[in-house]
Formats: sequence, structure tokens, C-alpha cells
Amino acid sequence: MKALILMSAMIFSMNCHADNVLRGELEKVYTVWREAVIGKDARTWQQVTAEHRRVEVRNRILSEKLPFPASVFNLPTPPPSLKGLKFLEATRNGRTAKVAYFGEIDFGVGGEPTNNLLVLSFIQGANHFLYDKADFVNLSALPDVRRELAAGNLDYLKGVPEAQPSGQVPETPIAVTPAETIAKVYVFCPGREVEVMVNKVSRHRFANAKDAQTIMGGARLGANEVQYSIRKLKGGTGNEVLTIRVYLISLVEGIKPIKVFEYQISENEEFKSFDSGYFAVDEATKAKLAP
Repeated sequence: MKALILMSAMIFSMNCHADNVLRGELEKVYTVWREAVIGKDARTWQQVTAEHRRVEVRNRILSEKLPFPASVFNLPTPPPSLKGLKFLEATRNGRTAKVAYFGEIDFGVGGEPTNNLLVLSFIQGANHFLYDKADFVNLSALPDVRRELAAGNLDYLKGVPEAQPSGQVPETPIAVTPAETIAKVYVFCPGREVEVMVNKVSRHRFANAKDAQTIMGGARLGANEVQYSIRKLKGGTGNEVLTIRVYLISLVEGIKPIKVFEYQISENEEFKSFDSGYFAVDEATKAKLAP
């Protein structure tokens, strides 16, 4: 019995040590990443940011005809500091890792910060972990959870997908060239999930949403392909209205977005679960939008 207790204590000690080592590595990476963003250090930002995230950010910036990498640092608020936050846990699954904190997370927008959850995500690179993203979970409607986390009870984290490393490394998107024309896909899909792919490069997902997303690579001169799939979500009737549109966005003040593609169904109207279509952009339209 004593040997069993001793072995259990040794395993617990080893696990704690491993957690502390992982925590230290992840916090160091985040601190370097945060300082690079605040200091507008493009070289360091590239070195400590996960590959798929670097390409994703670059694609979005170039697709909105903004300068890269300067626009990386045009954030409304600085990344939050970990100072004063309560460390909850550091977990790893394959090449993915997460570290979670609880406390008054300050985004520098004024007002009194309240106790909420912050989860930082990382991807294992060639030699060390690289920063991926941060997830902020507002607990204002969950006072019991706030009390549990403050007391060190981490049961809530087990049911939060954002707090659990998936073990799946996100696929690096295709790098796009600077957009000739800014374009956005708009979808209104109550009760449904809609996936759209433009020019076999820009992928978009909408679930029970009314939203618009920037098309990676923008709209090309000539023909542009739009592929889309539609499926009913749990709780939906399958008879709701649905709209998929593509707009060209102007950089000239006073010129409204130009609708170049639309697929729309009325309530109770039959639809195809998968289909495709095209729209075209000519030189005159391009010049009108961005002379």
C-alpha cells in the first residue's frame, strides 16, 4: 500500500512538473508575440506566429487592399496582458496546446474589467510552440462558473471546446496575391448551414447567420466561380428563406457595393443542396471601384 501511495505521489509530481514546463513555454511565446504586436515588430511576429495564422492574416489584409505587414498591427486594442490573471491549466494534445486563465481581462477599452475566461492556443512548430489565437469567454451570465473557477474547480473547462486542444493542426490556406477588386460574400441562412467557396480558394462557412465575409484574393478580372452547399441545422425546419450574394466593394467614397451574384430562395421553396454559379468583373467595373 505504501509503495502504491508513493508511486501515485511520484506520478502526480511528474505531471505537475510537465504542466509547469508547458505553461512556462507557452507564456513565454505569448509574451514575445504580444510585445511584437505592441512594438510593431513584423520580423518577430512572423517568427512566433503559427504558419496557418500568418498566411490567413496576410490573405485577409491583401484581400482588403491594405498594406502588409503594416496592417497586422492596426488593432483597436492591444492584446491583453497575463499579469494579474489566475492560471488555470496548460494542456497539450499532439502538436496543439492551450493555456487557460481566469480574471479581470483588460482589453484597454475603458470601463471596469470583470472576471472572465481567456484561452490561448498554440501550434507546435519545428523547434518550439508558435502562437495561434486567443479565445475570450464572457462569463457574465454564469456567476456559478465564476465562483467555481475562482475556487480552482476546473470542471467547466471540460465542456468548453475552446479550452481543449483538438490535436488537429489547421491546414495552411493557399497564399493569395493582392486583390484586384475587394469582394465579400453575404449569407442569410436562418436554420441552415451554408458553405461557400469562391474561385476554389476562398472558403466560407455560415451557420444560422446573417453575415458577410471578405473573399480571399478578391474578385478576379473575368470569370469568377461560386460554389455553395446548404444543409438544415438541428432545430431548423428546412423551409426557411435563404440568400447568398457576392458584392464588389468600392474604395471610392459614395459608390455603393455592387451586387454581382445572387442565389435566393423563398420560404418553402425547393433548393439544391449543392450548386455553383459564376459572375464576371470587367475593366470598367474595376476602374469604377478603385480608380
